[in-house]
Amino acid sequence: MRFLKTMVLGSLLFVANSALANECELTIDSNDQMRYDKKELSVPASCSEVTLTLTHSGKMGKKVMGHNWVLSKASDMQSVVQQGMAAGLDNQYTPDSDAVLAATDVIGGGEETSITFSTEGMDANGNYKFYCTFPGHSAIMQGVFKITK
Repeated sequence: MRFLKTMVLGSLLFVANSALANECELTIDSNDQMRYDKKELSVPASCSEVTLTLTHSGKMGKKVMGHNWVLSKASDMQSVVQQGMAAGLDNQYTPDSDAVLAATDVIGGGEETSITFSTEGMDANGNYKFYCTFPGHSAIMQGVFKITK
């Protein structure tokens, strides 16, 4: 009986830890219509690191309809987008700037990429945005990133 209780308790702890780990993993899709499939992403404040996977369900190549996922404070978005255009495709349309909290590579149709980033310094009261810095895409391809309490 004691063995059975230990096994059940151990299984519950494993499931609880797995659920917590999954809360820190996000997936977002992009497509040939310049759209993300989500307008808001959130993770609990207990996540010290977040893994984000960006997929591209379209068919067009990254030179024509490439997408990335960039995270910054909302107030930094316009400057990051402008600097990203100047950075060019060779630099993933992402500037070398402290304003960029996280950024994936640019991908084309049928591809995916992931990034793991720290949430250190981010808080539930922060105003964060994610967006695509491929030229012209950020006007449509953007959303809100939240740290929940």
